[in-house]
Amino acid sequence: MNYLFWFDILGTIVFAISGVLLAAKKEMDPIGALVLAVITAIGGGTIRDIVLNHGPIFWISDSTDLYVAIVTSLVTMLLLRYSPSITIPKWLFSVLDAIGLAVFVGIGVNKAIDSNVNSLVAVCMGVMTGVGGGILRDVLARDIPMVFKTDIYATACLIGGAAHVTAYNALKLPLEYSTLIGIITTLIIRLLAIYRKLALPIIGLKNT
Repeated sequence: MNYLFWFDILGTIVFAISGVLLAAKKEMDPIGALVLAVITAIGGGTIRDIVLNHGPIFWISDSTDLYVAIVTSLVTMLLLRYSPSITIPKWLFSVLDAIGLAVFVGIGVNKAIDSNVNSLVAVCMGVMTGVGGGILRDVLARDIPMVFKTDIYATACLIGGAAHVTAYNALKLPLEYSTLIGIITTLIIRLLAIYRKLALPIIGLKNT
């Protein structure tokens, strides 16, 4: 599934950029921005591999994602410093982020399937891969993680991951087709949420 490699690179780039942008918003120095960007890009997969005891961790056995995250971070910082007028359209960044999210979920589910875990754990590993880096990024930047807000983000990962494992375990489809089904499901739900501004209800307490 060579397409997964290139989509993974795209997701790594987008997630790294989001880390640098948040660091700039928080007025961090270049080292802080670099750390935040790299953690955003590879954090979810790192947590997944640790939980699954799948060693060595993916960016240690193959450092491509790590190099991509570092280079992306440096280039983004230089552009922000010397070409501040350059802007990424919000809709384009949202679409690229959705693609990266969907692919990361698919990769996470596949890693879990390779580790012979049950379907529920596989879905959890997919979600963790997709949102884990963003959670670490937001916590380090002292923000409430986006996945804990009303935006349909982790929900898309859950449904996409469930479609992935259902296609593979219940329908007995080949892993390549199952992965595509999961990725497309996550992507469609996330894009619909962005386009229609869909959100989950807020959990709150009434004043008495």
